[in-house]
Amino acid sequence: MKEGLFMESSQLVAIISRLDAMTENENDEVQTRHFEKNGKEMGIVSFDPTTKTFTLEEVSDKQKFEFDNIDLVAIEVYDLLNE
Repeated sequence: MKEGLFMESSQLVAIISRLDAMTENENDEVQTRHFEKNGKEMGIVSFDPTTKTFTLEEVSDKQKFEFDNIDLVAIEVYDLLNE
């Protein structure tokens, strides 16, 4: 890498790390993470370890979407934060 250039940290990797931490919790409680943009809450993701599903609630319109795949929910959160 040339001096003076830097690589910006991937927003998608950060989102996946937060979601992945939810799946690694040892108890059976639903885990929740809040995603914000410029201090404004954009979405809330919950993970239910008993069903192994994620639920994304878009705060602006209260719509909820269910996912059984971490990649798909990460992409949706990324899109939500970059609207």
